[in-house]
Amino acid sequence: MMALLEVTNISHTFGGLQALADFNVTLNDGDLVGLIGPNGAGKTTVFNLISGVYRPDQGRIVFAGQDITLWPSYRRMAAGMSRTFQNIRLFKDMSVLDNVRLGAFAHYTYSFWQIVGRTASFHLQERRLTQEALAMLARFGLAGSAQAPARNLSYGEQRRLEIARALISRPKLLLLDEPAAGMNQAETLELVALLRDLHREFALTIMLIEHHMGVVLDLCQRVQVLDFGSTIFAGNPQEAQQHPQVLEAYLGKEENGEHGHAIAEP
Repeated sequence: MMALLEVTNISHTFGGLQALADFNVTLNDGDLVGLIGPNGAGKTTVFNLISGVYRPDQGRIVFAGQDITLWPSYRRMAAGMSRTFQNIRLFKDMSVLDNVRLGAFAHYTYSFWQIVGRTASFHLQERRLTQEALAMLARFGLAGSAQAPARNLSYGEQRRLEIARALISRPKLLLLDEPAAGMNQAETLELVALLRDLHREFALTIMLIEHHMGVVLDLCQRVQVLDFGSTIFAGNPQEAQQHPQVLEAYLGKEENGEHGHAIAEP
């Protein structure tokens, strides 16, 4: 079976700083994988390389059988890749509905002249897009706020809106950068249940960065742990909690060489 995503030996530097070294990961259809590690380990750099924000200094990225190493971000999105960001990136003064509609721009098929002329084809596609966006908002419990500015939503709702916008592009691969960041316990539990349902309902392949180990343990089939730009563990998330190198990366090593406890859940 051909992998959906194959990342082979990618590295990236910022000036003289090695942010990522010889990173490898393979994702098959339906995988749900966590990318974890302490702050500054290189996790968001991985996402920026996969999604086309950065270009690797070396290595290769293959998505759905195509070498996309040098592709710009918009081509990767059109091919079936979507992502969210650690810091929420919504158009705060636009409506909730229009924020979601914008997520489908790669699938617009009408021409410039159809837009200018407001043709029947243009209006038909606009109606279909609006209906699809409203259905997506309903799925995320946001339909009642469709016409409100995005800035009026609570923090947790803005997180859900960002995921809804990513999903309307109908991705094969969804990259989630700390989706539970800033959420309280109740919001986090709701998010975990929502992501589990979406993974099944949309037959998604998901890779997520997350500091909440409870989220990782509940959702992820396997994890990959980074420290100082290098992979120090790949495997079962429960085993990661007890792995000596992972514990040292998160907690440091005590003078007697032992660690006080496993990685804490939220």
